[in-house]
Amino acid sequence: MLKLYGGARSRASIVQWYLEEIQVPYEFVKLDMQAGEHLKPEYLTINPVGKVPAIVDGDFQLWESGAILLYLAEKYGKTGLSVEERAVFYQWVLFANATLGPGIFGEANREREMPRLLAPLNEIFSKQAFLLSNEFTVADVAVGSILTYIPIMLKLDLSAYPAVLNYMKQLSERPAFQKSIGGRG
Repeated sequence: MLKLYGGARSRASIVQWYLEEIQVPYEFVKLDMQAGEHLKPEYLTINPVGKVPAIVDGDFQLWESGAILLYLAEKYGKTGLSVEERAVFYQWVLFANATLGPGIFGEANREREMPRLLAPLNEIFSKQAFLLSNEFTVADVAVGSILTYIPIMLKLDLSAYPAVLNYMKQLSERPAFQKSIGGRG
């Protein structure tokens, strides 16, 4: 069975959300980050950087939430996607981790970056339910997790982005979200 390693309040909940969505059985291995379990030799053989999340799927080990999401989408998601269709998933997962997350949670650039990032997303969500039309995908887990962390971690006024707020509400009501990120509170 696939093992997901994470801490009590960590990005492992993003991977957990996707595993719940695609209904892949997994064991959550909760590391006591305060006690330094993520820095013990046993875990460092899985992730030498000592961060979570990480997965072990049979003999295969992988860390970094975006890479894990893309791996799970490739292995357990829809088959027969073209290189171009997969590249769109990569684009959104990388955008979430490398652009959206730092733009929203990096205080120094937030004021400038928020409108540049959220206005186009608001436009997308005003026309369709999910990032890639009306079908929920791994792209929604990556981008949606960053967005739904905003009210959990920051007190930002998002009223200028009503379609983004509606998207966040829609995601937060999904049963798989409730079993993962939604259960963090």
